[in-house]
Amino acid sequence: MLTKRIIPCLDIKDGRTVKGVNFVSLRDAGDPVELAQRYADEGADELVFLDISASEEKRKTLAKLVRNVAYAIDIPFTVGGGISSVEDVGILLENGADKVSINSAAVRRPELISELAQKFGTQCIVVAIDAKQIENVWVVHLVGGKVPTERKLFEWAAEAVERGAGELLFTSMDHDGTKQGFANKALKQLSETVSVPVIASGGAGNVQHFIDTFALGNADAALAASVFHFKEISIPELKSDLRNNKIPVR
Repeated sequence: MLTKRIIPCLDIKDGRTVKGVNFVSLRDAGDPVELAQRYADEGADELVFLDISASEEKRKTLAKLVRNVAYAIDIPFTVGGGISSVEDVGILLENGADKVSINSAAVRRPELISELAQKFGTQCIVVAIDAKQIENVWVVHLVGGKVPTERKLFEWAAEAVERGAGELLFTSMDHDGTKQGFANKALKQLSETVSVPVIASGGAGNVQHFIDTFALGNADAALAASVFHFKEISIPELKSDLRNNKIPVR
């Protein structure tokens, strides 16, 4: 059985790590390079960096930050935010990113997924999907969750994988920052819909939530931010508890 991954997520705005609730009310959570080093030392399996101001303010993720992180850590990391071209991805990978996460640009022009997969390989293309329930239907949203689309979660996930996504990062906007647990029912359906790994995001508040998303949601990895940033959950203790619940971790 493949081991489950624990992935701290660092939302970056103006070069600092920030964290909010339901995608708003941001507060400072520290220096991203220092946090990255700490998580690598504590046993995180991977890291995700999302430049949350990039899509909104139409600016590119800073290659310099990627370079600094690559020097500081020895675990894989994914970078996303404002990526909209083959050129953008090339710059990030050249500066040390292992994978890239694309979101809004992929929904607006799905061919981008195919172009990136063909150029760089599916293994480094993560399609991030932000969705919330509207009248019991999971609707895909763009621009940091501000803009609803015509896309529905499961159909879009299947298309993204068909076009070459090597991994999906699903964030439930309804659960994000609430610390009430992951969207396990949707995650389970998602994992049954696609053939690639699914990363659960949005809602981690305690160790049980991680246990549940692996056991009930069939997630391949669990991503969280504030519970790690503010030391509410320690990664070594989390992994120990997961092992005790017969969930395989590294």
